[in-house]
Amino acid sequence: MARIDYSDPAAASERTREILGKNRNANIFRMMAHSPSYLEQYCRLGGAIRNKGELDPVIRELAITRTGILCEAPYEVVAHKRIGSYIGVTEEQNAALENWQAATCFDDTQRAALAFTDEIVKLHRPTDATFKAIVARLTPGALVELQLAVGFYIMTSKFLESFAIDMQPVTEVV
Repeated sequence: MARIDYSDPAAASERTREILGKNRNANIFRMMAHSPSYLEQYCRLGGAIRNKGELDPVIRELAITRTGILCEAPYEVVAHKRIGSYIGVTEEQNAALENWQAATCFDDTQRAALAFTDEIVKLHRPTDATFKAIVARLTPGALVELQLAVGFYIMTSKFLESFAIDMQPVTEVV
């Protein structure tokens, strides 16, 4: 159960109701709507991370889902496993993300991205060896996008857990 009440869309501005509607009134956005200007900017950056740029969408979704796993944010994990399945993440890959190091379903670039993700979340920055491995596989633009995606979803995961955002049926929000 959420730690504070969700905002009431009926009491929100037209712009906030529009943003909430585009996001299926998902609980995370209803909570964030307590600060309409932050909600709007959060959605702009989230949209850019998910829909623009050059980073391979499979790598992006693997990294986002892994971030949710490491941050212990089940809402994020469920949502992004579903999103990933729409853009090419296999069921085997989604199932293997808990222990990706032992899995054989990830290619070398995906493995380098997952190692990078793990170290950003756990160590707060990648080691030189991990950074060197990912630099060899991604363009500078894609590398920046990967790091910003992981950072954005660390923030998102912490938001979800800080406010104890309630899970919703994934089909309602993704």
